[in-house]
Amino acid sequence: MSHAQTTIPLYDGIIPNNKPTTKPETNMGNGRIAGVTTPTLTVYLPEKKDSFLTAVIICPGGGYARLATEHEGHEVAKTFNAKGVAAFVLKYRIPADSSMNNKEIVPLQDAERAIQLVREKAKEWNIDPNKIGIMGFSAGGHLASTLGTHFNMVVIDNPKNIDLRPDFMILGYPVISFADSLAHMGSRENLIGKNASAEKIKLFSNELQITAQTPPTFLVHAADDKTVKVENTILFFEALQKNKVPSEMHIYEKGGHGFGLHNPTTKSDWFDTAINWMVSNKLMKGDAIK
Repeated sequence: MSHAQTTIPLYDGIIPNNKPTTKPETNMGNGRIAGVTTPTLTVYLPEKKDSFLTAVIICPGGGYARLATEHEGHEVAKTFNAKGVAAFVLKYRIPADSSMNNKEIVPLQDAERAIQLVREKAKEWNIDPNKIGIMGFSAGGHLASTLGTHFNMVVIDNPKNIDLRPDFMILGYPVISFADSLAHMGSRENLIGKNASAEKIKLFSNELQITAQTPPTFLVHAADDKTVKVENTILFFEALQKNKVPSEMHIYEKGGHGFGLHNPTTKSDWFDTAINWMVSNKLMKGDAIK
């Protein structure tokens, strides 16, 4: 159960990198929204008033064209709350030349601001500032993994030099690579354009950006995913292992793309497995689920 749920503006005052637009945000139904130009953070705090809680910032997917805010956002946040974890659903901006000066860095700006804001308010929310993770599904997984591999590429004002590195990542059927052979081309073109340079494609191919400082990572994917190739997850995991980053990968035989918390093809619960992984890596309190 959630102790509190509040939606707050991501930025105080002027939203960086925005330019005037008359296009409204659109509710597409089925828990999907498009045309986001005003980012927010929805705060879910668990009922259990324990000190120094773990926190997770959740980035819904949608190909950088829309956000699947329900089954890849709010539903996940409520499930984390039931495990005693604070959760924050990030409604990040959808990159668009019509409303942004430099659209390719806009989602990263919002992710950096989200972790900056949660760390700034960690004491107020009873959060351990050293146990704040990032989670993302599909293109939201690309955003989460971009923060996890580009946290030194600071694209927001950070006068207090708050650490923008997430302490861990959880990636669900993530877009990782922008290489021609692997990319979800819609996500790539929406973020960096149809005529992106080879250097830009490499920069946002996150399997190529892993170092020993990349946060511990849990990955889940389905082998039969026809939208985002499972090789995205496999290559990311291999690079994590090469750099000796604590990591765990779960690949289902079936499940397709976009299954959220519940893969309908199996009784296996990947979310409980992820919680076990968090406990075993001392990223949260509690006994692992039996």
